[in-house]
Amino acid sequence: MTEILSSYVAGTWHTPGSADGARPVRDAGTGELLHSVSSAGVDFSAVADHARTTGIAELQKLTFHQRGVILKKLATYLMERTKDYHEISFTTGTTKRDAFVDIEGGIGTLFTYSGVARRQMPNSTVHLDGGVERLSKNGTFVGRHILTSRQGLALQINAFNFPVWGMLEKFGPMFVAGVPVVVKPATDTAHLTHAVVADMIESGLLPAGAIQLVTGDVTPLFDRLADQDAIAFTGSANTARTLSALDCVTQRGTRFFAEADSLNFSLLGPDAAPGTEEFDLFVSGVVAEITVKAGQKCTAIRRTFVPEAHAEAVGEAIIAKLSTQGVGDPREKSTRLGPVVSDKQRTDVLDAVDQIIAGGAHLLAGGREESDRLAAEHGGAYVAATVLQADDAWSDAVHDIEAFGPVTSIITYSDTEDAVRLAARGRGSLVGSVVTHDREFATEFVRKIAPWHGRVLVLDRDDAEESTGHGSPLPNLVHGGPGRAGGGEEMGGLRGVEHFMQRTAIQASPDMLTAIGGEWVNGSERRLGDHPFTKSLADLRIGDTLDSEWREVTLDDIEHFANFTGDTFYAHMNEEAAAANPFFPGSVAHGYLIVSFAAGLFVQPDPGPVLANYGLEGLNFITPVSPGDKLKVTLTAKRITPRETDEYGEVRWDAQVVNQNDEPVANYDVLTLVAKEY
Repeated sequence: MTEILSSYVAGTWHTPGSADGARPVRDAGTGELLHSVSSAGVDFSAVADHARTTGIAELQKLTFHQRGVILKKLATYLMERTKDYHEISFTTGTTKRDAFVDIEGGIGTLFTYSGVARRQMPNSTVHLDGGVERLSKNGTFVGRHILTSRQGLALQINAFNFPVWGMLEKFGPMFVAGVPVVVKPATDTAHLTHAVVADMIESGLLPAGAIQLVTGDVTPLFDRLADQDAIAFTGSANTARTLSALDCVTQRGTRFFAEADSLNFSLLGPDAAPGTEEFDLFVSGVVAEITVKAGQKCTAIRRTFVPEAHAEAVGEAIIAKLSTQGVGDPREKSTRLGPVVSDKQRTDVLDAVDQIIAGGAHLLAGGREESDRLAAEHGGAYVAATVLQADDAWSDAVHDIEAFGPVTSIITYSDTEDAVRLAARGRGSLVGSVVTHDREFATEFVRKIAPWHGRVLVLDRDDAEESTGHGSPLPNLVHGGPGRAGGGEEMGGLRGVEHFMQRTAIQASPDMLTAIGGEWVNGSERRLGDHPFTKSLADLRIGDTLDSEWREVTLDDIEHFANFTGDTFYAHMNEEAAAANPFFPGSVAHGYLIVSFAAGLFVQPDPGPVLANYGLEGLNFITPVSPGDKLKVTLTAKRITPRETDEYGEVRWDAQVVNQNDEPVANYDVLTLVAKEY
């Protein structure tokens, strides 16, 4: 019996006992039968229950920082095993160069989300979103938004083209958000996802229930999804529409996020004539997007926009460069264009090419005849690099039909407005790029096409060396797009985590809001006592406060500070000119003199648990300080964040400086590193 790929459900590996109904999977390059895929016998009620009971309970015991530490260890563990993943990836038709984007790129997202959890989130299970809103006259009723982990599972339904990256770029933010994950990989490349998930489980790093894998059909799971659950889908726009209409989404409130294939574009600016650096960059970018992963990328350039005057030169240059790209076995180092993932995919791509031609385009290179020759020569699911040119720029076919393979269509434009309208004709895409060195053109074009695109790359000679290119989503930027592209947003750093959490507006007294959010709120209790700088993290508590002595600011202080620092701005040195300024009563103290005096008022000079001051944030100067005014500082422990891997943590202090009339002079946060024990 053909091997059947197993699933990992409810904490155990499950392999169907029969191959009946299983789908065969073949090597994309050779056609050799690899295995079959089926979910027969999977108890989907147990899958849902395991995620919601064991998974949620174990994951949500951990703080964001603890989850981040696990992700870093997991990424390191997987990175040590990438050689094995590359060997498997060859069977999917992927060259080593292309697999690097999928494998190492996917693991890299885990490193990124480890950093997001540990650097942008508190060492807690509640994340604060935005500042405090004053809701009453006297400040006894305030509000703010918090983010908490949802009490459901997240189902990933992934596309075949990125079996590692597609899974991990979702898993990273889901894990940080505290949501257990069920992974449904695409059938043709499920064996690569399977290998990575098996190692994730084998690592012993993940809490029980944090991840499950169903390699076959997950349709029965849809009936078990409800209001706290989410579906994150990557794939075709047609499938996205079908999933968005599921009962669990329309009737039971399951959240649905889609990142759908779209007709992305790259546009050559009017200034980028043949012979310019930008012309060459444009051609190289288009060729890369045709050949990388055999054009099987949701971000690939399907529409190549060029000025009418340069259409012939662009076509010739693309075809010439494609002729240097080796075609064949993805295991060979010289290969730049391997096969598509399966014979079915090959048929779909060539059928789409024929439809585009029938809809008003002509063939410049590639096409069905050349693809048949390659398939006969190599024995796999090969599609020739295909370049089409639209006979009419507004032909529906080139803007509506996507050939998900090594195919692009050249489309001409006449002016900027024409280019904007053509870019928007795709009805929403994941990414567009414009290659130009003309800032005026780039500014107008980008601002006008931005509403139709999730990401825009502006490429020129200045950023080309370090640019990651048109087709590379980055974990700290959003990946998604409006309209046809699905309307979703993945990654985007912290934004990606927030997608899988619940945002709740909390209205309460300052004391209650401090307790719930874990951060001191102005108006809540302050505790006076020993100097808070003498307390280690073990002893320090939110709300611990120092109320300083007074210090008078003299004219000599102001003049000395001006001469010492070189800041001789007239408001500090010229009484008449300062008085003519509507913001000042006369000569006033420097803002940074106030901050310096404030530090002198609250600092504890002896060695102690405070290790370093590493900055201040949110500094506002409110009331001018004149010679003879007195200042006092109230310093309050606002947020305490122990580090998981160090013997210290961060403390954020609220600093409020007032004058002798109790008028606010300056407000800001002081950031310090403090030892856990001292």
